[in-house]
Amino acid sequence: MLDHSDCTKRKREFAVSNQKRVLWISDLMLLAVAMVWGTSYGVVKIALAFYPVLGLLALRFGLTFIVLSPALRSLRHVKASALVGTVGASVLLLGIFLAETFGISLTRASNAAFLISLCVVLTPLVEWALLRRRPLPVEWIAVGLSLAGAALVSGGVFIPTAGDALILLAALLRALMVCVTKRVMRDPALAPLSVTAVQAGTVALGSLVVALMLPSGQWRALPSLAEHGVFWMSIGYLVIACTLFAFFAQNFAVKRSSPTRVALLMGSEPAFGALFAYASLGEHLSMSGWMGGGLMVLASVLATAPSQKSADAATGVRVSVGSDA
Repeated sequence: MLDHSDCTKRKREFAVSNQKRVLWISDLMLLAVAMVWGTSYGVVKIALAFYPVLGLLALRFGLTFIVLSPALRSLRHVKASALVGTVGASVLLLGIFLAETFGISLTRASNAAFLISLCVVLTPLVEWALLRRRPLPVEWIAVGLSLAGAALVSGGVFIPTAGDALILLAALLRALMVCVTKRVMRDPALAPLSVTAVQAGTVALGSLVVALMLPSGQWRALPSLAEHGVFWMSIGYLVIACTLFAFFAQNFAVKRSSPTRVALLMGSEPAFGALFAYASLGEHLSMSGWMGGGLMVLASVLATAPSQKSADAATGVRVSVGSDA
């Protein structure tokens, strides 16, 4: 017969084993997110051949909002300040997708996938400005590597094209959104799915408003399913894989893993993007372009490595909180 200490030991071993299993699942989910988000640049480029930027954004996020709208009921118990913060983060997301989607229409999908990874190394700089956390020396090295990589990807030209500049702006907005969302999600009453629904609705409505403000051409009749099946397949992939699944998987993983581990796994997004652009769109990067992409992925690793100890400590807290939810 087992005594109390043996039972406690076995329970602890089971808990550790279960935690490792869940962490392994979350790692696979993050790699899947990196893959679908990396391929999304090429899929968006395909969809843009049939439909304009703002109409595409309104359609993609409008469909997502319809699916997630039941989750809005939980916002009834959220403080007004948290709702304002959620809307603010959603407006940032609107800016990100406007910059990304217009940028993709003006540059190569492989360039976009690599350049957007700058958000990983821009985040410490935004944290320094907003949260007063000074970047470590290794993070400055990562910033330098990313800038060098961006120059190689863009062909060594220091003044980027309009499309590259928009993708870089999207990377900066992504970094800013991480810091803003970090503050917003401190409210325990805010469910990640509800936040995603608000974000989807904001992007859809914002895209529609901007389309109405611009000259005609951004809004027209939808392509027919019979004649343009590729377009609707692209929309389905963007809604189901790149929005619904990706946001759920990211929220699932963040609660169960450290920020460092999440960032390292998500750093593979540019590689998936370049491979998809090469295989499906026929885009070819020069050797210097591949070297630049490698430098940017290396910079992502360096930028997230310093906080391993503190991130591991935070993981235990987040796992315990997530299990209570």
